[in-house]
Amino acid sequence: MDLVSVIIPYYKKRNFVRDTLNSVTNQSYDNLEVLIIYDDINLNDYEFLLKISKLDSRIKIIKNNTKLGAGISRNIGIEKSNGKYIAFLDADDTWSPDKLKSQISFMKKNNYKISHTSYYIIDDKKKLIGQRKARDLLSINDILKSCDIGLSTVVLEKNVVIHNKIKFPKLTTKEDFVFWLMLLKKNHKFYGQDKYLTNWTDLKDSLSSSTIQKFKDGFTVYNHYMNFNIFKSLYYLLCLSFNYLKKK
Repeated sequence: MDLVSVIIPYYKKRNFVRDTLNSVTNQSYDNLEVLIIYDDINLNDYEFLLKISKLDSRIKIIKNNTKLGAGISRNIGIEKSNGKYIAFLDADDTWSPDKLKSQISFMKKNNYKISHTSYYIIDDKKKLIGQRKARDLLSINDILKSCDIGLSTVVLEKNVVIHNKIKFPKLTTKEDFVFWLMLLKKNHKFYGQDKYLTNWTDLKDSLSSSTIQKFKDGFTVYNHYMNFNIFKSLYYLLCLSFNYLKKK
């Protein structure tokens, strides 16, 4: 059973993180390490997490000296990880008990290096408000206008990231979108497992729900990271926004 490194950036998710960690430590696939990257200069929650970490030796906490953001924190987690596989998880999302077992088996059976799964969307009261179906994403064109990859559903082989020297950018939002695009640019494929194995929490006050920030970062994705000109960047940004609204 190969080691899986679960990487969780943490910033002010005290009301959710216990459920998140329980969903990881209760996995039927138990050969894992949990790397929490604490990204808050306020240390109130740090002591809280330390107490939780003492309940399971697989949980390790890495404290950033300054606030770096979720993307850079994930890079630190990847650098510090020991697993063959990397699994991403946000501190307010949860997994079903067989998530890793099912997904790793799916990858090994088909010799896939990257996979993602279908997922449910819930609100802060755990009420189901939507869902997204995973599909195979075989080229960069499959996500340029609409990114349906749930970050907390993704598992990949660590050597894919290390070999290609791909890192999350320093963006407030859309940092995962850039990461996926860079992997697809290197001809890696995302294979979809159509099983609902993750609950993604939609928090209305979160950074990912800020419309203005999303527009700014979305434009940066196309203009800076994809090297599109202004007009092409605006076109794809409009497509991305339209497809997002269509899925609401």
